[in-house]
Amino acid sequence: MSLSLISGSILICPDLRRSPSYLRIASSPSSLPQFSQLSRPIKVTARSAMETTAETISGGVPNNTMKLLFVEMGVGYDQHGQDVTSAAMKACKNAISSNSIPAFRRGSIPGVSFGEMKLQIKLGVPHSLHQQLDLEKVKSIFPYGKIVNVEVVDGGLICSSGVLVEEMGDKNEDCYIVNAAVYVGY
Repeated sequence: MSLSLISGSILICPDLRRSPSYLRIASSPSSLPQFSQLSRPIKVTARSAMETTAETISGGVPNNTMKLLFVEMGVGYDQHGQDVTSAAMKACKNAISSNSIPAFRRGSIPGVSFGEMKLQIKLGVPHSLHQQLDLEKVKSIFPYGKIVNVEVVDGGLICSSGVLVEEMGDKNEDCYIVNAAVYVGY
């Protein structure tokens, strides 16, 4: 898991009795409330020891092959059957299903057409399941856009579904959860 804040500031409320909602990310120092205890914006980076390495640039985009417009995020799970590919496909569908991207079809970006949409996909998958993941199946759920990169990192979760249902293909009670970030640009 990683947390990187490249352009912006992070405010951690000095009063620890307040709720977690006081942890706030702001796009500029001027939008931060003024606390005398804070003297300057800080850059925070935290990484787990098991995280896989990948080429990263400002903002956490896996590589610099496109101009980033926005990031879609989703989560998917497979409660029965222990199929990590199914969980990853659901995570990607979840990430893209609540968005419409008319700018590419309508020519809203000067000099950029629909055919120039690029996608980069980052999947958080439990480490022990990386080898079971079928990336070609995952990529097949994207209806358009050129996929320029797929990165699989340690993440997600294996937990108990609470029940083993043999009729649904269960081998055990494991539920697989996968997180997805889909970077959209041109």
